[in-house]
Amino acid sequence: MKRVPPPDLDIARPASSRRRRALSAEEQELWEAVAHATKPLKKRPRLTKVASPVAAEEIPKPATKVAAFPKLRPVAVPAKPTKPAPPSLAPLGRRERSQLSRGIKDIDARLDLHGMTQARAHRALLGFLQRASDDGLSFVLIITGKGRTTAEGSERGVLRRQVPEWLGLAEFRNCVVGFEEAHIGHGGGGALYVRVRRRRL
Repeated sequence: MKRVPPPDLDIARPASSRRRRALSAEEQELWEAVAHATKPLKKRPRLTKVASPVAAEEIPKPATKVAAFPKLRPVAVPAKPTKPAPPSLAPLGRRERSQLSRGIKDIDARLDLHGMTQARAHRALLGFLQRASDDGLSFVLIITGKGRTTAEGSERGVLRRQVPEWLGLAEFRNCVVGFEEAHIGHGGGGALYVRVRRRRL
């Protein structure tokens, strides 16, 4: 502890007197007692900046390690095999029709649907054409009949109208290439030349 010099007790002296009075033994003893009894002041703690609550929230927290799962590879699902669409119909050429009507090309088989109901005629026509395709036939003749005309003038040739529509269906197109109305010598409007699609082995 630093020794504090004793105060100048010669305060009462006029400023003109520069001479200091020496302390008496009693005064010296009193001063020393006071000096020993005094304690130094405690150092003031330095003020530290306290982070604001907003700033504390902005401090990113250390990320906790999460066990990483292995990446799963997508499993390829085999696509279902789709059946190819049946080919579209192609009309017979003029030359082929002419050769059929003149007998130069042979008609390999005939099917007569006269007097059948629509359901029976449909089954008979499909079975006939499938067999013709399996047997490798080229041209067949389908006889539908012209139908009867009633007293009111309406036509009742149901099969004449239905058979061309059936031949355009997918189940028939697998065994039919195309068709045309037959020549008058083979039935005209009541019959059809049908070109058969041969079945692939």
